[in-house]
Amino acid sequence: MPNPYSRLLLSCLLCGLCWGSSVYAEQPIVVRFAPEKDYGPFIYADQHGAIRGLSAEMLNALLPYAGLEIQYLPAQPLASILQQVQQQQADLVSSLRPTPERGRHLGFTSPYVAVPAVLVTPASHSDANLQALAGQIVAVGQGYAVEEYVRRRYPQVIWHSVENDQQALQLLNERKVSGVVADLASVLFIQRQFSQTAWHIGGSIGFQYELAFAYRKDRPEIGERLNHALRQLPNTEREAILQRWLTAHDLSAPTPLQERLLLLGVMLLAAAGLIITILLLRPRHAQL
Repeated sequence: MPNPYSRLLLSCLLCGLCWGSSVYAEQPIVVRFAPEKDYGPFIYADQHGAIRGLSAEMLNALLPYAGLEIQYLPAQPLASILQQVQQQQADLVSSLRPTPERGRHLGFTSPYVAVPAVLVTPASHSDANLQALAGQIVAVGQGYAVEEYVRRRYPQVIWHSVENDQQALQLLNERKVSGVVADLASVLFIQRQFSQTAWHIGGSIGFQYELAFAYRKDRPEIGERLNHALRQLPNTEREAILQRWLTAHDLSAPTPLQERLLLLGVMLLAAAGLIITILLLRPRHAQL
């Protein structure tokens, strides 16, 4: 016979789960969402002005669990959006990595995707790295989390801030910069859009973009609802969204050490092949 206390505990747990899933939906709050203009594949405005991208789709999937009514603000560059938040003209931003500076005005949810930052150079400079680019101009997104990291770690590089990764890569095409630092998924997204093959996409520079939703610090209820929704969203639905916008290659990049080991392996295989070829081609009398 089932223990009556076990039955009572199970009933309480089920009621708690149902309450947690429905209470926000019954008490929705209005949130002004500031989408970034050109940060594909995460968030961007398409040619018709519609907001698209992985983060936009993720947010829409979370809304039934979070009880949020979204008011879309006009799409803008990230630097302008961060100013809007400081002036309390926007409540919610997507596709952001926490930094101490941003933490003064923003709270952050748990991350929903992670991608590495890479160095992009002309195809003819495939062996370049940030140490080798000392004294040369390298473009990076203004206000992007990686900007603070590279400026601090590579002060010998002449850093040039731009509005977005597409602008940075255009400068690379025009040979106005020697390299670009950006996240791998964005670089591949732009590369596919413009059928660009004249770039060398290097390994990870040691910085990982763990992207989250960011909300005004004086409105913690937004973060509570989104974190609740992230826990409630089925893994199958989350994975389906990621797979629609990213490939496995978008989410991983070889480190410089891995690239060197790969090159060493190729060289060893080539050397072994050469030795075998020489042995096979030696005259028979040389073997007697």
